[in-house]
Amino acid sequence: RRSPAAMPAFRQVGEKQLPQEVVFMAWSPKRDLIALANRAGEVLLHRLANFQRVWSLPPNENTGKEVTALAWRPDGKILAFGLADTKRIILCDVEKPESLHSFSVDLSITYMHWMEVTEENSVLTSFYNAEDESNLLLPKLPALPKNPNHVFFIFSEEKSDEIMKLLGDVRLNALVLGGSSGFIEIYAYGMFKIATVNGVAGSCRGLCLSSDLKSLSVITEIQSSSDSDAEITYFQLDTSLLSSYLPEVTRMARKFTHISTLLQYIKLSLTCMCEAWEEILMQMDSRLTKFVQEKNTTTSVQDEFMQLLLWGKASLELQALLMNQLTVKGLKKLGQSIESSYSSIQKLVISHLQSGSEALLYHLSELKGMALWKQKYESLGLDASGIDEAVTAVGSFILKANELLQVIDSSMKNFKAFFRWLYVAMLRMSEDHVVPELNKMTQKDITFVADFLTEHFNEAPELYNRKGKYFNVERVGQYLKDEDDDLVSPPNTEGNQWFNFLKDSTHLKESPLLFPYYPEKSLHFVKRQMEGVIDQCLQKPADVIGKSVHQAVCMSLYKIPQSEDSTPQLFKLPFLWNDKTSNLHYVLFTMLDNSVSKIHILRRHTDTSRSVSNGILAVEFGNFLNNSINESSESRCYSCLDAHFYDDETVTVVLKESVQQEGKERVLAQLPLSAVYTDEDHDRKFIWNSMESLGCFQHMCSYTSALLDERSGEIPTRTVFLESQWRVLENMKAQYVSVNGIRKVSCVLSSNLRHVRVFEMDVEDDGEVEEEEEEETT
Repeated sequence: RRSPAAMPAFRQVGEKQLPQEVVFMAWSPKRDLIALANRAGEVLLHRLANFQRVWSLPPNENTGKEVTALAWRPDGKILAFGLADTKRIILCDVEKPESLHSFSVDLSITYMHWMEVTEENSVLTSFYNAEDESNLLLPKLPALPKNPNHVFFIFSEEKSDEIMKLLGDVRLNALVLGGSSGFIEIYAYGMFKIATVNGVAGSCRGLCLSSDLKSLSVITEIQSSSDSDAEITYFQLDTSLLSSYLPEVTRMARKFTHISTLLQYIKLSLTCMCEAWEEILMQMDSRLTKFVQEKNTTTSVQDEFMQLLLWGKASLELQALLMNQLTVKGLKKLGQSIESSYSSIQKLVISHLQSGSEALLYHLSELKGMALWKQKYESLGLDASGIDEAVTAVGSFILKANELLQVIDSSMKNFKAFFRWLYVAMLRMSEDHVVPELNKMTQKDITFVADFLTEHFNEAPELYNRKGKYFNVERVGQYLKDEDDDLVSPPNTEGNQWFNFLKDSTHLKESPLLFPYYPEKSLHFVKRQMEGVIDQCLQKPADVIGKSVHQAVCMSLYKIPQSEDSTPQLFKLPFLWNDKTSNLHYVLFTMLDNSVSKIHILRRHTDTSRSVSNGILAVEFGNFLNNSINESSESRCYSCLDAHFYDDETVTVVLKESVQQEGKERVLAQLPLSAVYTDEDHDRKFIWNSMESLGCFQHMCSYTSALLDERSGEIPTRTVFLESQWRVLENMKAQYVSVNGIRKVSCVLSSNLRHVRVFEMDVEDDGEVEEEEEEETT
């Protein structure tokens, strides 16, 4: 026992009352930063010192408002969070509140775990150390133009390669997602799906992929019918295909993430192009449509303009349109905006879309080479024919981008000539002085304008039903519209010698060397089609690897009575932990029966011969608070509110006094496993034979639940008397704890979810420091 004069353990470094209820907390693995998600759908990042806020990311319609899980990438540079309302996963930059990448999932996520592979072998080491050839062979992707309106944006920083930030280290890391209805998916580098796991029942409550990729532990809540109690069940899945093909999986996943990042880059380049194309360009079409509806004459707009070109005189209606609605100043502004808009789009196509597409072709071709090495990659489901289709789709996209360049080029020439002529004509109408050099118009210029009027100013009444206008003078915007409709004015291919040659050729049509061309479709349509084909091609490994994952163990731990509050709790036990060094799997849980004062630790050990031992041990906490000597130690018992593994040797717990009295004290404590596992023989009094745990899932669930319910009294119980590693949490109704043994910190959250206290765990509290901090916070 400690003397009352001793200083309390752990140093409190921050305390805060928060405006919103916190629903998730996660410590960064590398820095003293904690990520919080609150009920309002906001994601916040706080620093350890005084719990100072670094940034906040408000909920957004495009991403979602209901955060259901948080996870840090092992290098601490990216934070992932899952949203239930939009079923999206967002990868966010630690430096600033920006979404670097996002993707959709089929079901809402209830838990996520991001792990890094620690396994070493010579093949992997040489791969990790080798220079990525794509960096040497491909030009660096240019940064996208900065735009203050983009909250969710990447690749925008000069001098920094955002793609490399997104890709992170070469060493493989995997984001494992668990959701309702047995939904489990594994994403390499947090970006591309490499496994869709089946064979697990219930809604996921916890996940842990071992660092050697050999096994995946899952805890689920199985509700067989609406009126029955839910069952908490532990599954261990064999993922040995991933571990036995680790170098191949790493290389393949690296390619997948390059491809995924490039698709994101192309998508954002297209967004920038859409923004560069100004709505002002549509004004001409809508004004001409209004002119048609209002004018009394029977002559067409084309004839009206043609008469102005040939005779230099305009009808009163056309004069009114030009002078009152368009105006000389408006025409000049329109000409300038068209030119700047077109040249911006042109630059984006040449520097961004084309370089992004070429990089995409490079990585797909490399992937095809890998797929042809069947001995290594066939087992992982890499399919060369699917990759061929993806290469073809990228080729079609490049053709469409080139077509857009040609349309921009001809449009710029046409508009320049047309606006110059119209500007002079309007100056004459307003009887302004015309500069002599503008007045010189050759026969060639007149023919050019006449051709432009003939081609662009013909009325299309069928267009009115689709677009609410009769004209499509401006041809570039139709390529940038995100619609499934065909182009209003597709390019004219009549008389094109190449098209005629292809039409007459019987053999070339089917050639795999020719990329299909979609003259009627917009750039957006072809891009979406390309994304679909690439997605389809890269989906097969996820299915093949997923099917190889099989259930090794299924154990029903305990039942949750229906009377229990059904609202999802924060860090509700059970909790999983994988000891990286000795291949131990731990499950922490509290059985919700009369022995709620105990925590149970299920320890599964798999040795090299793949024999498994399962030992369950119950831990209860003896009286260690310094109270009056007269009080008997039996009268003071503690129930565990929350427990987390702090590191491989320690469990952090939040305890509550079970005695029925006012002002029950809450305690934060560190439980060393050495105090629990002292005698291995004593351990093995209650052991599950792994052979009993195989077989029919339904049979196993009923068997093991009966086993634990009936024999819970047989589980050996250790009573632990903590010496120094505990601290009373005064004036706080503590309920939950989030810990990080690497950074040696913990954050305790109250039951009202708004009051947090932060502790450094490996230092004794210094009374003076605490008083100073209290003064500061006051």
